[in-house]
Amino acid sequence: MRVIGGEFRSRRLKSLPGLRMRPTPDRLRETLFAILADRVRGVVFLDAYAGTGAVGLEALSRGAARAIFIEKHRRAVELIRENLAALGIAGQAEVIHGEALVRLPRLAADIVFLDPPYERERECRAALRLLGAAPPSLAVAQHPARAPLDEHYGGLRRVRILRQGDNALSFFEPEVIACNEDDS
Repeated sequence: MRVIGGEFRSRRLKSLPGLRMRPTPDRLRETLFAILADRVRGVVFLDAYAGTGAVGLEALSRGAARAIFIEKHRRAVELIRENLAALGIAGQAEVIHGEALVRLPRLAADIVFLDPPYERERECRAALRLLGAAPPSLAVAQHPARAPLDEHYGGLRRVRILRQGDNALSFFEPEVIACNEDDS
């Protein structure tokens, strides 16, 4: 596994064999950050269900001011910290050991990336409902292409879906409610 672009382009990242993790494929990560482009610069990026941390590390490489990683597997948390240290950016990150659904409501970020294990499909919907209560400027959920997500979650609405092989990325932004001038 490697960083795709930005300051740390082509740098190798440590990964964990054995744990049942499904890292975001390089090609899908590249597509995600091509879509995000400059939108990631200077933001706080939250990588929930971080696994190896590849997505959050990519965000830092591409100019995010700060990254927050949430991961429940202790060995993966250690691995994320090792990768941050190897890149010399540990000071730009917070690595949280714990359950994403418990931690998400207590954290503030501009962009939130969700990639729960596919066998826990309900987890993604629950996380989006939590985020919909106090929407970030963007939430992106990686999910199986065969298991589409709803159009709305609280104050979030889907603005784009991208399918790539068995994977899909759903992009959610805060719902904009138009005011009718006759309502005043």
